[in-house]
Amino acid sequence: MKITVAKSAGFCFGVTRAVKMCEETLEKFGKCFTLGPIIHNGTVVEELRQKGADILSAPEDAGPGDVVLVRSHGISKSAEEKLKSTGAAIVDATCPFVAKIHEIARQESQKGRTIVIIGQAEHPEVEGIAGWCDKYLIFRDASELENWLEADEKNSQIPISVVSQTTGNRDNYEICNNLIKKQCTNAEIFDTICDTTYMRQKEAASLSQASDVMIVIGGQASSNTKKIADICRENCPRVYMIERASELSESWFKKYDNVGITAGASTPAWIIKEVNQTMSEEMKNETIAEVSEPVAEPNEETESFEEMLEKSIKTLHTGEKVTGIVAAITPTEVSVDLGTKHAGYIPLAELSADPNAKAEDIVKVGDEVEAFVMRVNDVEGTVMLSKKRLDSIKNWDIIEQLRESKETVEGVVTEENKGGIIVMVKGMRVFVPASQTGLPKDTPMSTLLKENVRLRITEVNQSRRRIVGSIRAVAYEERKAKAEAIWNEIEVGKVYTGVVKSMTTYGAFVDIGGIDGMVHVSEISWSRIKQPSDVFNIGDEIEVYVLSFDKEKKKISLGYKKEEDNPWVKFTNSVHVDDVVKAKIVKLMPFGAFAEIIPGVDGLIHISQIADRRIGTPAEVLSEGQEVDVKVTEIDNEKHKVSLSIRALLEDNAGAADTADEEVPVEE
Repeated sequence: MKITVAKSAGFCFGVTRAVKMCEETLEKFGKCFTLGPIIHNGTVVEELRQKGADILSAPEDAGPGDVVLVRSHGISKSAEEKLKSTGAAIVDATCPFVAKIHEIARQESQKGRTIVIIGQAEHPEVEGIAGWCDKYLIFRDASELENWLEADEKNSQIPISVVSQTTGNRDNYEICNNLIKKQCTNAEIFDTICDTTYMRQKEAASLSQASDVMIVIGGQASSNTKKIADICRENCPRVYMIERASELSESWFKKYDNVGITAGASTPAWIIKEVNQTMSEEMKNETIAEVSEPVAEPNEETESFEEMLEKSIKTLHTGEKVTGIVAAITPTEVSVDLGTKHAGYIPLAELSADPNAKAEDIVKVGDEVEAFVMRVNDVEGTVMLSKKRLDSIKNWDIIEQLRESKETVEGVVTEENKGGIIVMVKGMRVFVPASQTGLPKDTPMSTLLKENVRLRITEVNQSRRRIVGSIRAVAYEERKAKAEAIWNEIEVGKVYTGVVKSMTTYGAFVDIGGIDGMVHVSEISWSRIKQPSDVFNIGDEIEVYVLSFDKEKKKISLGYKKEEDNPWVKFTNSVHVDDVVKAKIVKLMPFGAFAEIIPGVDGLIHISQIADRRIGTPAEVLSEGQEVDVKVTEIDNEKHKVSLSIRALLEDNAGAADTADEEVPVEE
């Protein structure tokens, strides 16, 4: 018979931390209380009780001077406030991953959002999370969530923020999230399932597929142990859930070839060993247990749980890679809980290669962080760590892969260097030569400072600590792709939003997204302009339309002035022959004067129509800029010409005066 023990079976980080904190509290004070069972394992809870850790059923049961340990599942905000009001000394052993969910619930509630919790409503962790919410809903699975959404169509419009119980089933959570993404219009989803939990569930599924029998060890009240057992039952017909080796039955496993053992997060290593050893001894001459993750056997049967837990804590060495949980962030360092007696810390200088980066933007309290051990101080019980150096090793590999794949990456320009700029990409300094920035000639490179840019890694030399990139290469390919798309879709009359790139005396060149087209000066304005700069500035964003194009010659003619702004249309819609209008003299010629009726429409006052007498030149009567009343005598719509007359207006006025005189009554 082959017995295989899952690698991730047993205590998770949060449980190890809580038990260790309880042990240390007992060592310091001799007695303490836990608010509810510290973990879901009766054996461990009983051992701690015998050491002096009694259980309180409610926070108000504590008294002044009592030392109360908050269990790994965490508690609600109201329970915390009640506990503080008793005057008891509080030791918070809440799992950092659970504490992170409390903070999410608090922050999202402040935004007025409803917190949706995927988990078991009766589980203490879920009860604690709910206690940090103003409004919340709890769903066990997708079917309950779907029922709620179908109950009222308005439910899909409620602003919700979604979290999961840390020991939740990831497959179930993903199904719920997919449902929310499809039906809810205002949802924020947070990944709060503990990675260790996910790995344990994934491992249990794999091991149960290869086993004839699965033994699942854990407390009967443990939610994550029950989930593991359920996962195993999906793949293996014989699954037995036990809490101690004494519950084993030889008939369960003796006649089978492959037996798998896994355990929940609240199961200590020594119970797993006890089960494995019991099964091996009962098999006598059968194959000795084969364990995927070797675990040292205890020296003697009376070895205590504390001693075995102490042995499981690894001694740290300089240069070693470790994983811990961010416990606190200060102006000078980041404190990291490594699950050992040593207190880990990362100086800010060792947190990131980016000198401008802020600690709170890189890590948050409760985050899992990997780092190198820089120095171990056994006297002070501290370990100096470096995230920057570990990231550097990882990032060199990533950068090299990016160079090989020619993948486009994003970064922030942090400084202007001799001959180029420095861009931070994945914590690495990338030099971009001036010729590869994509900036026009004579444009200061400082204009790119603090900008997000897209670039390609072109050279990596780890021995010289040199990485070179190109913004221009990415811009060129993107522009080329956009140009091809435009040529495939272009048609006369199509409207584009473009940017004025350059100007000449005869027109303006406009980038319409990968291609430059030209707007001739005659197509810029209905009014007379001397040059494009009378209307445009370099960099202006304007709306243009296609007048014509030649794919072979790669030329596009664009228009800017709009038909609805055509002054001739405005003029003919409002002015008619024989109307009297006010006009401004804009140019004097030997044969007459041109007068502006409205901007963009001029009329000619022939020299014979300027006065009611013979004159030698228009300048005898008129001057440029003078405003005069004129009569519209002719409108030529084909040639867009207007004839005006001052003389006709004078004659009309004179005739009106004569008529008025004739009609004056004679007094008798």
